[in-house]
Amino acid sequence: MVVDIRDVRRIYETGDIVFEALRGVSVQIMRGEMVALMGPSGSGKTTLMQIIGLLDRPSHGTYALGGRDVTTLTENERAEARNTDIGFVFQAFHLLPRLSLVENVEVPLTYAGVPPRERRERALHVLARVGLDSKARNLPSQISGGQKQRVAIARALAGSPRLLLADEPTGNLDTRTSEEVMAFFSELHREGTTVVLVTHEQDIGAYAERVVRVRDGVIESDTRQTPRVAAPLGVTG
Repeated sequence: MVVDIRDVRRIYETGDIVFEALRGVSVQIMRGEMVALMGPSGSGKTTLMQIIGLLDRPSHGTYALGGRDVTTLTENERAEARNTDIGFVFQAFHLLPRLSLVENVEVPLTYAGVPPRERRERALHVLARVGLDSKARNLPSQISGGQKQRVAIARALAGSPRLLLADEPTGNLDTRTSEEVMAFFSELHREGTTVVLVTHEQDIGAYAERVVRVRDGVIESDTRQTPRVAAPLGVTG
């Protein structure tokens, strides 16, 4: 089991105002699953994503990541766990504009203390995996939006994380490019990568084998489905 969340509540307090974003949520995600976390704005899905990604802490309840209780880790321990156990892909790409593509992919490996030669080899390997090794020395400004997201996926994969967490990964992309990016996620899933997609788009959630719907801070439903078949990659760079 990769994610094991039990009876998690998240309470925010601002002055006299108390807001309970999550109200006793329990969810387990097994190794190799592809799960879509869905819900309308204000449902609590973003809060749940932040807790899964160790970007926020539960007010009550427990969270084990890969069998390790991460509920009470220090901030430094949480940062280390984020860097080694979780690969993040965000809607806005978050590439550093003055670094080349290969240097962007190397960033989490640098924080992990990987030696320069090894991190360059690993960065080039994952860029090749997403079809962009020929553009390794380009700057982010020299590639398309879809290619930027593929670089972000490569960066997330560079550290061989146990969990790939994608937050609205196609939000800035057109339909055709979104399908291309989802083909990558589907292929990674077939290869055994554990993928959690946070999305409000039904057509993106359709690629997952399991859909967890959140509403008003609770799990409204947790269902399995036949995932949408992604088109062949056919990426040429």
